[in-house]
Amino acid sequence: MASASVTTSSEIVGDLRGVVHERIERRFAELRAAGRRALVPYITAGHPDIARTAELIAALEESGADIIELGLPFSDPMADGPIIQASSQRALEQGMTFDRLLALVQRARPTVPLVLFSYLNPIIAAGADALDRAAAAGFSGLLLTDLPVGSDPEREAWIGSGPLAFIRLVAPTTPLARMREITSHGSGFVYLISRLGVTGISERLPDELPQTVQRLRSASTLPVCVGFGVSRPEQAAAVARIADGVVVGSAIVRAAGESVKAAAALTASLRAAIDAI
Repeated sequence: MASASVTTSSEIVGDLRGVVHERIERRFAELRAAGRRALVPYITAGHPDIARTAELIAALEESGADIIELGLPFSDPMADGPIIQASSQRALEQGMTFDRLLALVQRARPTVPLVLFSYLNPIIAAGADALDRAAAAGFSGLLLTDLPVGSDPEREAWIGSGPLAFIRLVAPTTPLARMREITSHGSGFVYLISRLGVTGISERLPDELPQTVQRLRSASTLPVCVGFGVSRPEQAAAVARIADGVVVGSAIVRAAGESVKAAAALTASLRAAIDAI
């Protein structure tokens, strides 16, 4: 899919710069006003195939997703566990690329904010206008798993000055001062990794998670979303009691591998559990 098919005029891209990242901020403001917590499911673009990815986006919206993380498959997803690794491999085999992802999002026309979840290399390879094209296609945020604060100031400045909210990751072992530094260079929300290791399904949440969330809140005013290991409704409810949002990845991806209906049903059950707290 040629990149020209998803590129708007420079005037339209210019108009987007001031407003696209605000979609995520507005969503959290709406949720806060309603006394609700965000449900943020993750799916891998192109898994189980490109056509069903568009169906999944619509189904997740209808089932109660507030924000959707859409993963750009990468050949070496070191931060991901076996479920998401396998989904990335399948998506690559299906021919998913950055440009095809943008075209897919344009066709899907979701009404909830979308976060582009990626490793750094695919974004660099997409060109200097990658962020503008992603915003024009319908993305509101960008989350990079392998660009820590301070590791590449030039690229961080490029992303930070772009049209997408720059969502940062914080580990549970991150010291308070480093939390402040990380979140001061982010926007939209901050993604708190609930435990060390890679993505995947866990039997229980870490006992120290409430204290970690509290520490992060003292370091930043950004909404806090917690992910890694959250897979069941009762876990989602437990996270929603202490955080602003719940991220569910591997469990949704596994369900999507079964069917769109299965992914939608899991999302609806997570939504019901979160809203019941």
